[in-house]
Amino acid sequence: MEKLEPLEAAKRLIAERFPDCQGALLAGSVVRGEATETSDLDIVIFDKNLPWSFRESLVESGWPVELFAHNLTSYKQFIAMDCESGTPTMPRMIAEGIVLKDEGILDSLKKESQTIVDRGPEEWSGEFIRTKRYFLTDALDDFLGSKSRAEDLFIANSLAELVQEFVLRTNCHWIGTSKWVVRELKRFDESFAEEFINAFDTFYVSGEKGKVVQLVDKVLAPYGGRLFDGFSIGKEEL
Repeated sequence: MEKLEPLEAAKRLIAERFPDCQGALLAGSVVRGEATETSDLDIVIFDKNLPWSFRESLVESGWPVELFAHNLTSYKQFIAMDCESGTPTMPRMIAEGIVLKDEGILDSLKKESQTIVDRGPEEWSGEFIRTKRYFLTDALDDFLGSKSRAEDLFIANSLAELVQEFVLRTNCHWIGTSKWVVRELKRFDESFAEEFINAFDTFYVSGEKGKVVQLVDKVLAPYGGRLFDGFSIGKEEL
C-alpha cells in the first residue's frame, strides 16, 4: 500500500470515515517533527453523534493509526483523568494538534487544553510528598540490600519511575511514561535529565549502584531526606 504524506492520509481517513464530524486533529510525533520509522498517526475526532468515546487502531494509507473518537463532552472525562494522573496526553494532543476539519469548535478546545498544559498538574500536599518519600526510601533500601542482579534490574526500574515522578510532581510539572519519562525530564531540566540518564545507564551497564543512590538522596534532600522511622498511614484516624 502506498504510504501517503501524514496530513493527506489523515484527511482521507476523516473524509471516508467521519465526514459529518465537527472537528478533527492530527497530533503526536509527526506533528512535533519527532517521527520515526515506526511512528503512527494520532488522530482525535469530535463528533456530536457519538454516544460515547472510543479508541481504535487501524492502518490507513500505509500508516498505522491510533484513533481517539469523542463526542462534544466525553473528552472532558479523559482530560480530568490525565490531570489526576499527571500525564497530559489528551490536553497535549488537542493543544498541539494540526486541524484537519473544524466546524467552529476547535479554537476554544485548543485554548482550553493549552491552558491546562501550561498550568501543569495539581500541586502535591506536604503529607503526600511525605508518603512518596517513604516509598522512594523503601525502594532504595531494597536496591542497596539486594545481592541478586536479576532483582536489581527491576528494583532499578521502579526507582527510575519513582524518581522521575517525585522530581516532576514536586515541581508541579507533568510526568511521563515510557519514552516520555526522558522527554518530560528534559522539558523540566536538561541538566538533571542527563544526570538521571547517566546514573541509570551506569548501573545497567556496569552494575555500579553508587550514582543511582546519590541521585535518589539528592532528590530527597530538599524534603528531609530518606524517611522510615516514624512514618505511618491511617494511625491518626484511630
